[in-house]
Amino acid sequence: MNLITIIIGSALAAFACAAAAQTFPSKPVRILVGFGAGGSTDIVARVLAQNLTAEWKQNVLVENRPGASGMIAAELTVKSPPDGYTLVMTPQTSVAVAPALYGKAAYETMRDFQPITLTGYTPLLMVIHPSFPAKTFKDFIALAKKSKEPITFGSGGVGSSPHMAGELMASQLGIKITHVPYKGENPALADTIGGQIPIMFGNLPVAVPHVNSGKLRGLANTWSTRSPLAPNVPTVAESGFKDYAIATWFGLLGPAKMPPELVARIQRDTAKVFNQPATKEKLTGLGVDLILNSPEQFRDYLQAEITRYTKVIKDAGIKAQ
Repeated sequence: MNLITIIIGSALAAFACAAAAQTFPSKPVRILVGFGAGGSTDIVARVLAQNLTAEWKQNVLVENRPGASGMIAAELTVKSPPDGYTLVMTPQTSVAVAPALYGKAAYETMRDFQPITLTGYTPLLMVIHPSFPAKTFKDFIALAKKSKEPITFGSGGVGSSPHMAGELMASQLGIKITHVPYKGENPALADTIGGQIPIMFGNLPVAVPHVNSGKLRGLANTWSTRSPLAPNVPTVAESGFKDYAIATWFGLLGPAKMPPELVARIQRDTAKVFNQPATKEKLTGLGVDLILNSPEQFRDYLQAEITRYTKVIKDAGIKAQ
């Protein structure tokens, strides 16, 4: 094969990729979600699907495939053709946490996925039963450090973002707290409201109504800035612990080896529909702060998140249950 043949072949391949991106989509697109309907990830995916359907004049469908901390949907994605017709909307759980937590996954995140865009994030709230003696986050740290027994905290499950928030806090702030996993956030909230456990980390949209009703007290926002949905709940950083920040983020990914022009098209259209005023307002009202970065920026962020959570899991000796 001579140089001219190689050049012509490369040019034809590039032209074919560009043409495919321009005609995409010519059939329904599915967005997989590795968690049940009604959760934050599912809601973000459905808002995207509804708006892309209007933008593309083609059906975009959300398909829930819950199980194994989102790894079932993730595996289905990486085994799909890299043509843009199968995507996945996922939090960090299935791509940055679960592979390290379970010790074995059917995929390697940085090798088998094509990051498209980090759509946004939702802060977490550290909520406590009203009878809990700590009135501020600093009070909690002081109490945890002098307590003879680790203080327990609940979350919606092992490997979830709220679980990782507690483990990261223990690691960075030098305290001992014990995780109590539940099968979902609502059972954990019920036990926190009932006083069976004193503390819970919960996704902001789920926790805020109980704080507003007075059933729980918001002790801290785990992100670096306050949320407009909970303006009276200070951040951990405001209490003097500036290196601590964690949120549930939502990323859109596809299988590896997607044509660059197609990746760019999907990223561009996702940013376009999410930045529409009505859509942006709806997501903000649900506690979602939009990011919508480039595939390259999302790839770098994803690598950093994998490194961070792998260290947290290893240092805490967390095992899948």
